[in-house]
Amino acid sequence: MKRVTGIGGIFFTAKDPVALRAWYKTHLGIDVQAWGGTAFTWADEAGNATKGTTVWSIAGPDNSCFAPSTAPFMVNYRVEDLATLLSALREEGCNVLEKTDDSEYGKFGWVIDPEGNKVELWQPPAGQ
Repeated sequence: MKRVTGIGGIFFTAKDPVALRAWYKTHLGIDVQAWGGTAFTWADEAGNATKGTTVWSIAGPDNSCFAPSTAPFMVNYRVEDLATLLSALREEGCNVLEKTDDSEYGKFGWVIDPEGNKVELWQPPAGQ
């Protein structure tokens, strides 16, 4: 069974998310959208767009999406079969959160790593 196949997103908090988003937009050219981040489109070696994106987003310090972790970040990893992977992680004694989510954006599950960081696992919708 394949486990992680790539990075789907990087999410972090900031004391002043508006100012930090502006800094990244001005100095690094990241096209920060009104929702607080951007989706980088993947490209092949020739620069042609391919299926897939990686999300990058900055949230405010009061964001509870990373709970129960107290870390100011969360990495979203792409997986091929979320249910099978979550089952395997449970069998291996990992701290897998019971909550899962199935939406138009795909299937999501979470595990807490040994340092207490919340890790998001994402099975994209078919064709992505």
